[in-house]
Amino acid sequence: MAWNYGDILDGVATIMPPDAPALIHKDRVTTWGDFDRRTNALARGLIAAGHQPDDKLAILLRNHPEYMEATCAGFKGRFVHVNVNYRYKADELHYIFDNSDASIVVYGSEFAEILGELKARLPGVRTWLQIAVDETPLAPFAQAYEAFVAAHDGAPLGIARSPDDLFFIYTGGTTGMPKGVMWRHDDLRQTQLSPVFLPRIPTNIPEHLDLIREMGPGARMIPACPQMHGTGLLTSFAALCMGGSVVTLDRPSFEAVEMWDAIERDKVSQIAIVGDAFAKPMLRALEENPGRWDLSSLLSIISSGVMWSQEVKHGLLQHVPQAQLIDSFGSSEAVGFAASITNSEGEVETARFMMGEDVKVFSPDHRPIAPGSEEPGYIARGGNIPVGYWKDPEKTAKTFPVIEGRRWSIPGDFCLVHEDGSITLLGRGSVCINTAGEKVYPEEVEEVLKQHPDVDDALVVGVPDDKWGTAVTGVVELRPGASFDEESLRRHVRDRLAGYKTPKRILAVDQMLRAPNGKADYKGTTQFARESLGL
Repeated sequence: MAWNYGDILDGVATIMPPDAPALIHKDRVTTWGDFDRRTNALARGLIAAGHQPDDKLAILLRNHPEYMEATCAGFKGRFVHVNVNYRYKADELHYIFDNSDASIVVYGSEFAEILGELKARLPGVRTWLQIAVDETPLAPFAQAYEAFVAAHDGAPLGIARSPDDLFFIYTGGTTGMPKGVMWRHDDLRQTQLSPVFLPRIPTNIPEHLDLIREMGPGARMIPACPQMHGTGLLTSFAALCMGGSVVTLDRPSFEAVEMWDAIERDKVSQIAIVGDAFAKPMLRALEENPGRWDLSSLLSIISSGVMWSQEVKHGLLQHVPQAQLIDSFGSSEAVGFAASITNSEGEVETARFMMGEDVKVFSPDHRPIAPGSEEPGYIARGGNIPVGYWKDPEKTAKTFPVIEGRRWSIPGDFCLVHEDGSITLLGRGSVCINTAGEKVYPEEVEEVLKQHPDVDDALVVGVPDDKWGTAVTGVVELRPGASFDEESLRRHVRDRLAGYKTPKRILAVDQMLRAPNGKADYKGTTQFARESLGL
């Protein structure tokens, strides 16, 4: 039996106690009974408004309960989810809505003004639903989200759905405009059925429901990273599909103290982060407030998207020794490439993962690379992978090639594959630096810089140079109270890596150039480095 998220959620709602929490946001709790009724009502209202299966439902919202409501209502009504980066400016927002063919936009009231400026340029959007997240009045072109939900019946929809229903994840990547990655429900759900979390893998919805009855309600999880990005988004509705709860934080940007408060208050068992950009402030808050929180409920921390350094993992385990630290390597284009698990009984070398099933490493000309050869290559995943990029057949053919009769997803991450089947990540090929004929992978140098006691975060880029062609250049954010010593940092790298990998210059910033999900902004960092160096 193939999977559809709308069918899964309908089934889970039948076995959950109606007063069990599904969504928690400070003092506001949405029970499973209310969550089921509200998502049904929202989907029913959109259908009554004339929306058809495959209509695109775009969500412009920070982490709020309504993000999962709108996403799951989309599943139930057979609409296609479109995530929208809330940091985008007017033209960038217009591009996403226009490129995705959005006909429904659900948004937080804080964005009403900018959307009002865009409305005339978006004739394809027929329904605007405004969620009250601040004091901004209802826009004249929109309907109030809460009133819209209340006006419609919350009974099950009783419609037939398909495993081929689509789900979009718009990803910025490292170059060009954002691209919509198209996932079939069945393929995406198959990637989430992991033996890391499940004692056995269900093959149909009755087995799935039996597993929930056996294990009890799923995790109470906090997406510490934005739900508008893949890590926060996928972990959120994965928790709901297991009968769990999603706990969202209230502040507009991540604050570790708020998160630890919520973990203690709401007995959270799982959190999702994106590497050291989240883990370092989490550790700092614990070190500055020893014994402040009861964290005995926390059983796992999941990170995806960027490297999570060994030193920070070790520090966190001093405070939450019962937790499993799960470092998952994947992307919007391929979930489940590889994973590593660290707990109080053992650690895994930073950037080293055990490959998952259906994973291989290929050379740039699509030649399989043998484990143990120590030849860098692109990691690839077969099996359950996306359909491709929305409206971009050329990019689809490049990222999802057919090799020896089988289709693969190759997003562009370079790695080494070792004899035991483990891999060491080297970085995204598109940001690899060619300096005087030598290849330097930024993430390798970044990890070494972050090991310096004065460095909190680091990114590495290449800038034009008359002698080297491209000069390796580091940008660091210092720990509070630390002094900037460029030569000390360069010596630190030179002592640990080949000389050509040592940054020719290192610059300091007050705050690292990263997206809200913790991923590196290499374009912005390169621009900063060039301007700082007068290039």
